[in-house]
Amino acid sequence: MRIAISLLLASLLAACMSNPRQPAADSTFIVVRHAEKATDDPRDPALTETGRARADALAASLSNAPLVAAYATAFRRTQQTAAPSARAHALTVITYDAKQPAAEFAAQLKGTHRVGIVLVVGHSNTVPDIAAALCDCQVPRMNDTEYDRRMTIRIAPNGAANLTITRD
Repeated sequence: MRIAISLLLASLLAACMSNPRQPAADSTFIVVRHAEKATDDPRDPALTETGRARADALAASLSNAPLVAAYATAFRRTQQTAAPSARAHALTVITYDAKQPAAEFAAQLKGTHRVGIVLVVGHSNTVPDIAAALCDCQVPRMNDTEYDRRMTIRIAPNGAANLTITRD
């Protein structure tokens, strides 16, 4: 019996030594403003044809990414911007409150999504603050005609954040 236990312990020890612990993965948040909006409804406009094409292009750019969640405010333009990306990954768009303080929303995102890529779609007056809260850094304001800014925040397991701004 002792020999059997010794052999079992030895094999377990060997398995642990031959399978080193994998490093913890980063979390990544892609924060964008909704795509170009129409003038069909002053309170809740849909996307224009150009906006729909931009939303599809965003989805195409994320097609090989391990997208784990897609968030958008309750407005049609943000939902329509997030929908193609969510659909391509068999996800449901999660609606968040556009009036929720950015720091509170960012803390919720970081607490919920410690691994993987998360898409967040908001508005010109909210996404810079959300990105800033996620990276704990300065993010330039956004004007009402800017639709092509993509803010990517990578957060390492140790909490260090890196912001990259690109144009799509």
